[in-house]
Amino acid sequence: MPRLIDLSHPLVDGQLGFPDDPGIQITVHGTIASLGYNLTKISMSSHQGTHLDAPLHFFDDGNSIDQIPLDRFYGPAWLVDLAPGTLLPPRTPITVEMLRPHEARFQPGGKVVYRTGWQQAFNTPAYFTDYPTLTLEAAEWIARRRIGLLGMDTPTPSTEWQACHHILLGPGVEIVLVEALANLDELPEQFTLIGFPLNLQGRDGSPIRAVAVVK
Repeated sequence: MPRLIDLSHPLVDGQLGFPDDPGIQITVHGTIASLGYNLTKISMSSHQGTHLDAPLHFFDDGNSIDQIPLDRFYGPAWLVDLAPGTLLPPRTPITVEMLRPHEARFQPGGKVVYRTGWQQAFNTPAYFTDYPTLTLEAAEWIARRRIGLLGMDTPTPSTEWQACHHILLGPGVEIVLVEALANLDELPEQFTLIGFPLNLQGRDGSPIRAVAVVK
């Protein structure tokens, strides 16, 4: 039987997010005693926790979540482990030289997930300030390979977040970005990735329940 590995961080009331994003609030709206059933009120950013970015996130004329074909969120994927058995030090630049040994995994339309070990800092302020970061040269190297999806265990690909997103989400590239993944240390080199977003019409991103199917 295939094994399922949860690649998502739980969503919790008050969990940290990017400084300028709205906070996450998960509160009781009604109970069996008050309404006859339990009901929860949820308010959060479209990029809270484990989530994905659509091109609309940085381009007003880019595709929104509901305009991306469903097969972009599901299928065979490769793990690129940049820190086997350990983690990259804070603010480590992720360079072309670090990615080039894994070049065969960056195939047109394919799905690649890279691991830095940074999930250990999740829900701490350092998670959003000290994460290993793609250089813009590395982002351009990835963009030229026209993969379909790029996942990572950091909250965003690069400290140069605007320029990096413009490279990876731009016209003719439009790589789906899956950010803040968890438990990548449990993955083999090849697996099946499932990471469907909510069907948010005309929106820029969505939290997801990312799962790996491992044979």
